[in-house]
Amino acid sequence: MGDLKTKVQRTIEIFNDGNVGLIDEIYAPDFVNRTAQPGMAPTREGFKQWATAFRTAFPDIHYTIEDSIEAGDKFVSRLTATGTMRGDFAGMPATGKHATWTEIHIVRTANGQVVEHWGLVQELGMMVQLGVVPAPGRVAVAV
Repeated sequence: MGDLKTKVQRTIEIFNDGNVGLIDEIYAPDFVNRTAQPGMAPTREGFKQWATAFRTAFPDIHYTIEDSIEAGDKFVSRLTATGTMRGDFAGMPATGKHATWTEIHIVRTANGQVVEHWGLVQELGMMVQLGVVPAPGRVAVAV
């Protein structure tokens, strides 16, 4: 399964290099995203739309794989992401601020492709750094 693990790890190229075409190679036509973003279809096409929108909002996005674990037909990856919000995203206007956050992703594979995905993103930390929401325990003050 080493080749498959390498293939799954190449998912970061979709974001780091803007290689959205890689989705067709790595993700099965019947792929299901169990944690699709609101308003996005939980399909391979929906993932392409989300990846394109995310990369447009964060053109300097960069993912680093910190840990990767293989267990049967599943791969778990812990990633660090960094990026500057230069475009609107998910109804939020661009802030021009830089953020660093952590993500954990689990994918299930079959026949050499990703067929399911579950993900967890440290969204609150990212949103605070981007200036979209105030830090917990702090009162927002008009400037």
